[in-house]
Amino acid sequence: MKKEHRESRKRRPLLMAIAAAALLVVSAAGTAFSSTPGVSALASDARPLAAPSSGCGKAPTLTSGTRTIQSGGQNRTYILRIPANYDNNRAYRLYFGFHWRGGTANDVDSGGSDGYNWSYYGLRRLADQANNGTIFVAPQGNGNGWANPNNQDLGFVDAMVDQLKAGLCVDTTQVFAGGFSYGGGMSYAIACSRANVFRAVSVYSGANLSGCNGGTQPIAYMGLHGIQDNVLPIQSGRDLRNTFVRNNGCTQQNPPEPAAGSRTHIITNYSGCRAGYPVVWAAFDGGHDPGPVDGGGSGWRTWTSAAVWQFFTQFDSNQPPPQSGNQQIIGQQSGRCLDINNSTTTNGTQAQLWDCNGGSNQRWTYSAGKQLVVYGNKCLGVGQGAGSGTPAAIWDCSGQPDQQWNVNADGTITAAQSGLCLDANGQGTANGTKVQLWTCTGGANQHWRLQT
Repeated sequence: MKKEHRESRKRRPLLMAIAAAALLVVSAAGTAFSSTPGVSALASDARPLAAPSSGCGKAPTLTSGTRTIQSGGQNRTYILRIPANYDNNRAYRLYFGFHWRGGTANDVDSGGSDGYNWSYYGLRRLADQANNGTIFVAPQGNGNGWANPNNQDLGFVDAMVDQLKAGLCVDTTQVFAGGFSYGGGMSYAIACSRANVFRAVSVYSGANLSGCNGGTQPIAYMGLHGIQDNVLPIQSGRDLRNTFVRNNGCTQQNPPEPAAGSRTHIITNYSGCRAGYPVVWAAFDGGHDPGPVDGGGSGWRTWTSAAVWQFFTQFDSNQPPPQSGNQQIIGQQSGRCLDINNSTTTNGTQAQLWDCNGGSNQRWTYSAGKQLVVYGNKCLGVGQGAGSGTPAAIWDCSGQPDQQWNVNADGTITAAQSGLCLDANGQGTANGTKVQLWTCTGGANQHWRLQT
């Protein structure tokens, strides 16, 4: 692992504390898209609704900051971030973010040179945007790694989980882990050994580095890996993925991966998996990099953050999980559906009206983050500073305000950023009529109904 340590130090000026995830894009039949990812709402969660921990209804005994805990005869530390305006009667999601070799808990918590935008691999920013209560934890590995000798690090995880459940109000059905490189290896060890405690994990450019004690139970699993990774070759990530393809009863397949030099990614959502236990594989044209950006580069603007957030939040206990493409959006005046022409997935494709036909290009999910998601991975957006006449088009889901919408009781759909209405251009009703933003007029061409 010396090579990985050198690379981590070399990249630190750019990504100092980066570590992120990947995404999903493929239909239940295994169809893959090579443009950009987003999310996939999968089979409904087979687990029970929210199960509050013993810390619920009590004054919290823990506060945000660096905490020390005894585990295995050692003093171990972790950084805790409790949501602002914490409510001891609300059961919170709990997320553990594991650092890479040579990284630290502070790198994960702070977001490094990208700061808040990359804190906890970008998930903290998205949780705040969605007002979605999540407790974040960044554990510190011994020697800045996760060797897990004699399951020492798993014992540390157990101790943290017990302390957090007792001291705070935690939804015990909503415990997640994710990490990059060595942190991905630790997340995989958790998936193998603690599937009865953790709901899902995301493993970014990982390998079997921290062991796999058990490895026979199902758990929702998301793996991401660069095809040109020269630190932990992509085959190591495939091997981890295949453990849970088997455990989760998914249909065996060889997921497509992007060509070298394409600077794109392909996400595959495995079919046939046991309900509530999806397996997702995201391969990208890049190296040992947690935050790849299509077209080149890396950083917090990667497509991965929104995808991982949606992967985890689909298991929300407090509401039914979103179903990918579960509603049609029908114009009141035209009786036609909000449609993406010819089922294209190309960024910037403007939405239009078309006869309702039940196709995937007409099936939308209104997510907890106020996004209108099509194909499970593309979001309806309008760009920053958009005004009247701006096309409503599909883009990679980014979690940014220009992709957020308010679905209103009066039938209008308004852009959260500008307040302008989703509008059928020129009050048109014919097939192919373009859809745009416009000042709200009360016209029937600005009224829509969502229909399953």
